[in-house]
Amino acid sequence: MDILEQARKKLDTVCIEHNLDRNEPITVRALTPDEAIGASADENFVIKKGKERVIEASFREARGQAFTDAPGNWEGTLSALLAMELSENGYRAVFTAGLNAVLRSLDLATGTVHCKDEEPTKCGGEIPDKLHQRFGTQRYGMIGLQPAILKEMVDAYGKVGMRVADLNPDNVGQIREDLLVMDGEKDLPELVEWCDVGLATGSCVVNGTINEILERFQAAGKPVVFFGNTISGVAALLNLERICPFAR
Repeated sequence: MDILEQARKKLDTVCIEHNLDRNEPITVRALTPDEAIGASADENFVIKKGKERVIEASFREARGQAFTDAPGNWEGTLSALLAMELSENGYRAVFTAGLNAVLRSLDLATGTVHCKDEEPTKCGGEIPDKLHQRFGTQRYGMIGLQPAILKEMVDAYGKVGMRVADLNPDNVGQIREDLLVMDGEKDLPELVEWCDVGLATGSCVVNGTINEILERFQAAGKPVVFFGNTISGVAALLNLERICPFAR
């Protein structure tokens, strides 16, 4: 079953268990780059370039966010969120952000809000150590270019221990940290075959690629770790491994 559909069913069960009023309101708005990641954050981050944005959902006093190339505002109820059509990026983003906010309000998910200012760059320095503690020295395949993380991973494991793929045509075929950025769609089978451990952006729950990513890694018998705050709620519901050192 589709990952977001699984998450929807789990969220519905959570709402029943916690006696949530299905008529409670949820609001979603698109954040400016500075609101999302901070005015002093590195200009190389995609969010700062404005091509992709962060949307933020509010439920009760809690906030949940999602990263998307189809940002928009939305107002509705918990019932409407649970019934949302999930065939398009924009709706998947709203659902994901809303799910994150609801789970955060119940203390069932953490790190649902993006880190800011200097933290996104510092994040890159934390991840190689955490992965080494978990998996040791391995070959890592990054799916979704995050420049600060890639730099630190290459510094830690060398070019021979790291490959990266991305869906953004502005990045595919370019050289980043002396590595050729592979095509995140066409080259995914090759990347999975090559690496020992996957390191995938959590925004794949919004762009619709998470199903294939999980299927390919599971078929290969290899672990995949997701990074970022977007996948916080889905990871909590479905027991997916996630790493996000500074998310709030």
